[in-house]
Amino acid sequence: MIQQFPDDTFPDGKAEAFWFLGGQSRILVPGSETGGALSVMEFLDTAGHAPPRHIHEDEDEVWIVLDGEVSFFVADKRLDLHTGQIAHGPRGVPHSYLVRSPTARLAVAFAPSRIEGWFSANGTPATPLDEEPAAFDIGSILASADDFRLRVAGPPPTE
Repeated sequence: MIQQFPDDTFPDGKAEAFWFLGGQSRILVPGSETGGALSVMEFLDTAGHAPPRHIHEDEDEVWIVLDGEVSFFVADKRLDLHTGQIAHGPRGVPHSYLVRSPTARLAVAFAPSRIEGWFSANGTPATPLDEEPAAFDIGSILASADDFRLRVAGPPPTE
């Protein structure tokens, strides 16, 4: 079955961008439209961006590199991907990524969708006038992770 999302899913037909951990994010397919089965987000990050290694207890995660070069770290494997390639981060397995190109744009699917609430709750709205990412408090963001069964498993990866 093919499902087309209604044009009024987002104001003006577009997902609203927000800052998260120094990069820009958007919820492209909200879990509210899939009965909580799936959420798809977009992340736009710059060179060197890397979230801490972490574990989702409840979600599988699939990364699709839309533009750029990104290294994905899943358990003890490193996957160096570029535009058009895909990686999978299974629930319960430590993972992270590192942007290697000047910028990278990722589509990320989470199944089920609950974790999208953590991203949106900890994001700061982005505006076209923003010249720099919004400041963030990593301690506060990580403190709220327990409620979403997300836990840090190590520092961000580096080259």
